[in-house]
Formats: sequence, C-alpha cells, structure tokens
Amino acid sequence: MIQAIGLTSDPRKDLPPAVDDVSFEARAGRVTALLGGPGAGKTTVLRLMLELQRGRGVTYFRGRPLHRIAHPSREVGVVLGDVPGHPSRTVRGHLRMLCAAAGVPARRADEVLEVVGLVSLRDERLSTLSRGMDRRLGLACALLTDPHTLVLDDPAGGLSTREKRWLHGMLRAHVAQGGTVLLTTADPKEAARTADQVVTLERGRIVADQEAADFARTRLRPRVAVRTPHAPRLATLLTKEARTTHRSVEVVRESGNRLSVYGSTCADVGETAFRHGIPVHQLADEIGDMGPAAAAADRSSGEAARADVAPQRKAAATRSAGSREQTAARARAGGPAAAEPSSGTESAGPDAPASAPTRKRRERSAASQDTAARTPQARSGGRRRTETEPRTEASEGAPRRRAAEAPEAGPGPDALPELPPPISVRTAPSPLRPLRYELRRAAGVGTGFVTCGVVLLVSAVTAVVLARIGHTPRPRLMAGWPQQLPLPPAALGAGLLGALAFGDEFRHPALATDRGTVPRRLGLLAAKLLVTTGTALLLAVLTLGCDIEMLYLVYGRELAEVPSDWLSLSASWFGLVVGCAWAGVLAAGLFRSTTAGLAAVVAVPVAVVPVVQKVVEGPSVRTAAGFPLRMRELLLNQWPFGGERYVEAVARLVAQPVGGALTLSLAALLGAFLFTTLRGKVR
Repeated sequence: MIQAIGLTSDPRKDLPPAVDDVSFEARAGRVTALLGGPGAGKTTVLRLMLELQRGRGVTYFRGRPLHRIAHPSREVGVVLGDVPGHPSRTVRGHLRMLCAAAGVPARRADEVLEVVGLVSLRDERLSTLSRGMDRRLGLACALLTDPHTLVLDDPAGGLSTREKRWLHGMLRAHVAQGGTVLLTTADPKEAARTADQVVTLERGRIVADQEAADFARTRLRPRVAVRTPHAPRLATLLTKEARTTHRSVEVVRESGNRLSVYGSTCADVGETAFRHGIPVHQLADEIGDMGPAAAAADRSSGEAARADVAPQRKAAATRSAGSREQTAARARAGGPAAAEPSSGTESAGPDAPASAPTRKRRERSAASQDTAARTPQARSGGRRRTETEPRTEASEGAPRRRAAEAPEAGPGPDALPELPPPISVRTAPSPLRPLRYELRRAAGVGTGFVTCGVVLLVSAVTAVVLARIGHTPRPRLMAGWPQQLPLPPAALGAGLLGALAFGDEFRHPALATDRGTVPRRLGLLAAKLLVTTGTALLLAVLTLGCDIEMLYLVYGRELAEVPSDWLSLSASWFGLVVGCAWAGVLAAGLFRSTTAGLAAVVAVPVAVVPVVQKVVEGPSVRTAAGFPLRMRELLLNQWPFGGERYVEAVARLVAQPVGGALTLSLAALLGAFLFTTLRGKVR
C-alpha cells in the first residue's frame, strides 16, 4: 500500500504552494484515483511521492520510503507522460536495454510485449508509435520488473474508448493479484468507473476521499442536501409526492439527520417541509464534494432557504446569537462542539417529552452546534466532510501531521504541529548491469554506425586529395589529417561517439523515468569508457585500413608502404583517437550535453595546445635538458622482453603538444566528474 503524509511543495515566490498538506492512502488490491482539474496539483503530488521534486512530507511504499528501497524500480513502476526513449530505437530494443538496467533477463522484454499486446510492433521505431501504442509501451516499461505498485500520471489521456477499456482491464488484472495502482485523471466519470477509491484535489488540497460508490452517487449527480430532525418523515413525504406527480425523485437517507434528494430542487423540498410543518436546519443545492468556499456558500444558501421556509425562525436565531458565539468559541478551543456532525442531533425529535418552544430551542441549539463544528474547517482551508465520507488516517502507526486542520486560534506555539520531513531529490540508480546496458544502448541506435561510415568516407577522400596535392607527410596522409584541421576525421568521429554516449542519456532519459535525474555513477562511467574505447580503437584501425587501401588503389604501392617507426606512430594514433573519445564522454557527462562534449574535444587542439606550448616554451631560469635521456637510463633499460619500446612510445605521445594537452584535459575533466559525483553522494 501507499501512505502519503503531509505532502507540501515548496512555495513559489509570492504564490502559495501548488500542493499543501496532502495525505491519503492507496491500499493494496485497489485502484486509487487522484481526481482534479488542470492546476489541481495531481502531477506535483506524484513527483513529491517519487522524490522528483523538493518539498516536505513523506511517502511510504509498503512501509518504506522510496530512498530506503534498494531497487526502487522493482517496487514501484512509474509512467509519467510519454516514453522517454530514443526515437530511432525499436520497441524490443528499448525494453531489452531497460532489462539490463533493471537487472532482469532479456527474455522478460518479450514476455511483457506479449502481455501488453505489442508483439507485432516489437521491431517498430518509437517515433512511429501512436498515442495508444506509446501508452502501452509505457505500461510495459513499468511492468518490466514486476513491481507491486504502479504510479501512473493520466494513463488514459488521449486514448480511444477501446484503448481505455483495455488499459483499465490491465490495471484490474494487476490489483487482482494483490498489487496497488495509483493514477491521476481529470474526468470524474472515468474515476467513478475505473477506481475503487477516489481522492479529489482542488487547488492543492484534498477536498474529498471517498469510495467509488459514494463518489459516483454524490459527485456525479446534483442533489439537494437537507438536514432536519424529522428526516424519515420528510423522506416519506417527498417520495409520496414524487409518485403522485409522476416525477423521478430519489431520496437517500444519510447517517444522522441528513437527506440527499436527487431529481428535485430546493424550492420543492422547502415547500413540502413548510406545508407539513417540518423544521429544516439545512437546505442547499450541491454538486460534487465541495471545498471550503463551497461550504460557506452552502451555509448562506441554507440560511436563505430556511428564511423562505420559516421566517419566524430568523428572529429566534438572532436572539440566540450569544449562545452561538459561545458554542463557536468552544469549538475553536477544541471543545465538544468541534467534533464531526453525528446522529446525536436526532435527540430533538417530535416524540421528546417537552413542549413545542423547548423543542424549537433544542433544534436551534443543534443547528448552531452543527454550524460551529464546520466553521474551523472552513476557516482553516480543510475539506468539508459529510457523514458518508470516510476518514483517511495513516495506518501502521504513521503520524498524521495536518496543519490545515489545526484550529485557527491555538493555545500557543508549543501546540503547533511538527512540520513534515523535507523531501530531497535523489538521483536515479545506476544500471545493475552497466556494461550490458551500454552495449545495448550503443548498438540499438544507428547513429554510431552512420557516424563511423561518414568518418571512413571523409577520411578516405581526404587522403586521396592530400596525396594528389602533395607536400603532406606520410603519417598524416594515412590518417587523412590535413595541416589546416585541428584534428583528423577519425578523432572527431570518436569524440562525437563519446559525447553521444552520455549526451543521449540526458536528451532521452530512459534511466530517469522513476527518479528524475540521469545517474552519473562510476560504474556507468566505467562502462561507457570501456565501450567507447573499443569503438574508438575499431574506428582508428578501420580508418587506417581504408586510407591505405584507397591510396594503394589510386596511386600504387609507393604511398601505401608502412613507415619504419610504425610502432610509435600507431601508439600516438590510437592514443589520440581514444583520448578524444574519453574527452567526449567526460565532458558530456559533466555538462549534460552532447554539444558540450564535442566542444571539449575540439577545444583541446584549438585552445589547450597553444596554452601548453606557451607554458613550455616560455622563458625560464633552468631547463630540463637531458631529462628524456636520464629517464631512459633510469626506467627503460630495466624492462624485460623489450617493454621499454612501448613505454617510450607512450612517453613520446605525451610529450607531443596535442598529446600533452589531451592528457591535461582528460585529467581535468575526470577530476571534475569525480568531484561532482562524490559531492552528490555526500549531499
């Protein structure tokens, strides 16, 4: 079950909070609907419950807050709007990627597709899905880990009647197995038709919490609310007159002295009561469950109706103003008059052994107590309860902190209720299988393959053009790297692939559907760096192979010969391509943008290299002359099996201006990424 206690959003400048002290329960085995119009605060309530928005309050999912659950996606399935997936990804590929993130077998994707009826569309792209199919895919994503609780934000919005029927059948099947479903809707008829419990929100406050049957009877049908000590007699007279005049009138006896008359008007009910001498304490038109403003309107309407029915009572009520003020004072102080209206007002019935004036005074006293009992709730902004509305108290000993129901005039600051605990936004959990997730993410979209193809084509054409022009060194010729470009096409392509690795996570946050923010965990970073390294190395090898092959086909064997120092050149080449890919990954993860990742790659030769050259070539008192030779004597001669050659190649790579600048940039980006990640964990 779900227990939401004291949910309150942070105020927005001079505006009141969008959600103010919302508390309710959604029990297991039942569908609970949050009903409200636009701006009522439904989505804000869900975001506060899921810790996606800062505020105050606490929400328990089967007795535990969401941040206390080890794997929240396995406990709570969430659908907030459209599916946040890459448009070019297939339905099946998207689900298989989420399977790796949730730590469930990949075959679960096919099982869920069969459940939601998307087997025939499993190879379709997400961008081609209709509104109804997208809702089905969202439900499939929520059901992927077989969670106990489903939290859905307007799941039937924009669906056809047939699709709504299917969706409600799926939700019924889930609660039939003991699950919990909480959904939002703006349609009262849909809420009454599909939910077991309806919680009505108005301006960020709960104005009703009812069973679906009571909601359908009281909310969807206009009625006349009547309160009288002779409720059975008036109900009989109204039913008899309706049969006589052949009118469709339904009279429902509520608990206490209250009647709900459907199909009639205040004038007809008041005339019937006046003709038969029946005193009326309340007579008002009602549509739905009305909040504080409507409660005041009900009281004014009831007073006007009583003035029309029995004018002589107005003077008597004026004489008893002092008594009403004392009763209201006792109610504000928490006296007995502040209790909920009950059937105790029936004690002033027609069979009481007292005279008529005495009975009238008792009836007026009961009416004044009932009015005073509603006054604190109306003034404090709390909802107006009727006897048919059940109270929603948090079970399992959870304290109810409702500041809205506190009396206006309390005894002092010591009696103020304690504020609910603050809600802090927490990052999404890292994928349970990050390497498998990253492989499926990278291979599920054709962007990487298209980028590699474009890089190979541009590099080969550039190599052929440079060979025709001449005056280009052979290493640059084989890499397709003109002197005018800061980086070769392969390095730029690797940097773009690295930037996309993290940039797509923020552009299409498939991992953030249940916790709001894309994770920047070290496990996910290591997986992305590993996959990007393999992709960059493959791209570097393919680029050299394609360029050498094109040079051989066009100009012969002379330009296709491998240089004698191929080892050091290969190390420099691979280090450059892999370094650009890593710079793209780190920068995109740090700045949350693909463009920022690619800009960081280009900034290395454009901005960082000149700065490094100026620092190295600047004037100094002492120079490190002979430093490479001394390092070789100290370290390289001690390596077995000729390992000094590889270390020397790495040293030469770092000693180059581009290599040194790239190493410096990678160190700075990695340090900044680790700092922000660790700072988030400390918070």
